[in-house]
Amino acid sequence: MDRDAFLAELKTICGDRGVLHQAADLLVYEYDGSVDGAVDTERPLAAVLPTSTEQVSAVVRLAYRYGAPVVARGAGTGLSGGAVARGGGVIIALTRMDRTLRVDPVNRTALVEPGVINLELSQSVGPQGMFFAPDPSSQKACTIGGNVAENSGGPHCLKYGVTTNHILGLEVVLPDGTVTWIDAHGPGVGGLDLVAILVGSEGMLGIVTKILVRLMPSPESVHVHLAAFGTMDDAAVCVTNVIGAGILPASLEMMDQLTIKAVEPAYHAGYPMDAAAVLLVEVDGTGAEVDEMSAQIERIAGESGATSFRSAQSAAEQELLWKGRKMALAAMGRLAPNYYLHDTVVPRTRLTETLRAVNDISQEFRLDIANVFHAGDGNLHPLMLFDRRKSGDVERILEASHELIKTCVSMGGTLSGEHGIGSEKQGYMELIYTGEDLAAMAGIKLAFDPRERMNPEKVLPKGYMCGEVRALHNQAMAQKHGIHPM
Repeated sequence: MDRDAFLAELKTICGDRGVLHQAADLLVYEYDGSVDGAVDTERPLAAVLPTSTEQVSAVVRLAYRYGAPVVARGAGTGLSGGAVARGGGVIIALTRMDRTLRVDPVNRTALVEPGVINLELSQSVGPQGMFFAPDPSSQKACTIGGNVAENSGGPHCLKYGVTTNHILGLEVVLPDGTVTWIDAHGPGVGGLDLVAILVGSEGMLGIVTKILVRLMPSPESVHVHLAAFGTMDDAAVCVTNVIGAGILPASLEMMDQLTIKAVEPAYHAGYPMDAAAVLLVEVDGTGAEVDEMSAQIERIAGESGATSFRSAQSAAEQELLWKGRKMALAAMGRLAPNYYLHDTVVPRTRLTETLRAVNDISQEFRLDIANVFHAGDGNLHPLMLFDRRKSGDVERILEASHELIKTCVSMGGTLSGEHGIGSEKQGYMELIYTGEDLAAMAGIKLAFDPRERMNPEKVLPKGYMCGEVRALHNQAMAQKHGIHPM
């Protein structure tokens, strides 16, 4: 590739200020929110900052002609290495495409560009009595485009679902630069749900440039409760009992004592320092149903062994309780210089034994592990605390991580609830998928991107791309049906 010619053409598309290619300018684009050391960094050839779909399309078309890989990037808060430019190439940073183009209060939808900040969308439509339900802990910084790429969740996904449940249509730039609109929810639409395929595809199939989102009506009443427990087992049992009673809170979050130790001195959220675990429970709906659910939850918490139970008395107190939960990661610096955050999911009914297993791993590998997670749907976020400057700490972290993932899978769980696979967990995909499953996924990737230029070397383990896909598929079918593949 003629690098100078390529950069010159990029500048004709996005302007001099829209193309970064000096080493110092590219430092921030070498990594995303993944923990240093867990995912290798890699410097892209350039980072471009387009301001329109037309510019994105032109950049993709140019990269296609030059044979350069393309990686879409939002705010860079992703935690699985999905925005790291494997094999160099061009990072298309979509942060300048940050407009809300249309809000339809009658149909409760909004058409937004991918660079719109998650929380800012809800704030902008709040006065009209609506909100955007997916709310990752990074919602003050993460973008809607990034949410689409990773199929993000958040505390309120227990009741409202993850990102894919709130996306109605997408404008997508395909790997050859073609722009298309995909709408799986319009009248008379049939066939394959391509929107569902694209949401959570981690930028491997195309680049999303406009998003039609579903907005939810703001609830009439919201109550936030804090229940403290003397043991993690009691807190986990309470989670199962609440859901088992037919109650569906908007969110049901758990934090252990180590997390409380980091969070409470930093934010003074009101978490009892002597608790082994706390549950943060939010219920919403009409005034009558919220009052009824709140009374039921308080009763169940007491029966499950809660040592205390209190309800926020004001919107400010609610916000403070939530601030402690959503800023938990930021508070971990009080306990250790580094942490490695995991994102696995186990059946809710197996929370107790899974948390015991996490504690066993903590002791076996001599690592402090803080637990702060979406308990209502079994989405765990163990935080392994370490100091990368100490000899052997990184190695122990990686060994413990391997053991943790295997343990969660053995409990009937899976690899990720909302952070995605990226490059961090692609080596574990064979723990939960057969060769035939992975070959089918690779087939979808190749149908969209036959030259494998869109976010390469992500999600799928090595050996599941190119011509190997057909051979793997034939082999799997032969084993399944007892025939010899042609």
